[in-house]
Amino acid sequence: MSSNSALCNAIAYHISTTPQRRITFAEFMDLALYHPEHGYYSSHAVKIGFQGADFFTSPHLGADFGELLAEQFWQMWEILARPVPFSLVEMGAGQGLLAMHILNYSGLHHPDFFAALDYVIVEKSPGFQREQQQRLQDFTVRWCSLADIPSDSITGCFFSNELVDALPVHQFILVDGEMHEVYVTTGKDDSEPFVEVTGELSTPELQKYLDLVEIDLTSRGYEHGYRSEINLAAGDWLSIVADRLHRGYVLTIDYGYPAHRYYNPRRSQGSLQCYYNHRHHNNPYINVGTQDITAHVDFTALERWGDRFKLEKIGFIQQGLFLMALGLGERISAISQQELPLSQLLQRREALHQLIDPTELGNFGVLIQSKGLQPTEIAQPLKGLTIPS
Repeated sequence: MSSNSALCNAIAYHISTTPQRRITFAEFMDLALYHPEHGYYSSHAVKIGFQGADFFTSPHLGADFGELLAEQFWQMWEILARPVPFSLVEMGAGQGLLAMHILNYSGLHHPDFFAALDYVIVEKSPGFQREQQQRLQDFTVRWCSLADIPSDSITGCFFSNELVDALPVHQFILVDGEMHEVYVTTGKDDSEPFVEVTGELSTPELQKYLDLVEIDLTSRGYEHGYRSEINLAAGDWLSIVADRLHRGYVLTIDYGYPAHRYYNPRRSQGSLQCYYNHRHHNNPYINVGTQDITAHVDFTALERWGDRFKLEKIGFIQQGLFLMALGLGERISAISQQELPLSQLLQRREALHQLIDPTELGNFGVLIQSKGLQPTEIAQPLKGLTIPS
């Protein structure tokens, strides 16, 4: 198990400067992933894909995921009466594969839409941004932060694939029926650089969150030692996105649950997971800076926050059904008609099935919200939300 020693030292120093010599788990996770020099996503530690990687995402299975998303974006453009420009703002674009697939397909199949596109990438990782710029050099793409985008300026769609799960989360634990927050402090030596302690809640926003999603931890069923996460950063992120959007959509794809499933008493240890060399575990205090740390998304919170930020819920659906509605079934059926070596046909078939596997990627949630649409526009059903018969 190998941690980034420079990052561990930076986190330890930060802890030593706080009044109680402890930081919230959300602060620890933020530093572990996003420290400007040594964080997992800021350094060259992050590895995405298959061979020797920590994890892979839907775009690594081929161009189909991006191409089907492009079909949905094209329909959104049509519903909005073909605005020029139509901004596609991808938040957290990874290696740039999804952008490449969307732009390639749009240019070939929807040239009018492609000509109207203003493709924007919001990317915190300098390493990823360099890789994106290299991969997308044949397209017109611009990079900026959400802060750089003026309020009420975007007509189009903000979208993300596996972004919200990597936002820093607070952790809590029930002690004799009361919610205590999990904090991180320094350990005794290098073999255990960080340890947990519990204490009072760092902010009243944590209880307000549970009120928002209608979860009562004092009710029967939640036992002593019950532990879970609260993602306040997701609300901050969505408020900024909603502020920047003038008219159009917000499309969020990620793994997660509605609140009643997320905070089920039987899910007593939460959903926090760490990914290192395609293996997952739940210890964030090893491989610090060299492993990914994620938590499932509470889609109920995104919907309730959306209501507060004037985002109207258009629909929520599983990724497998979303992609089938956009035409993935036809692509699977057409495989047998392609003149390719059998090994390639089987490989392609396997990749497409992985996108809709109900035990894996197919069970991801797809949430679509809108702002500024007319009733007649909202009444036009989005193709990806139309469950195939």
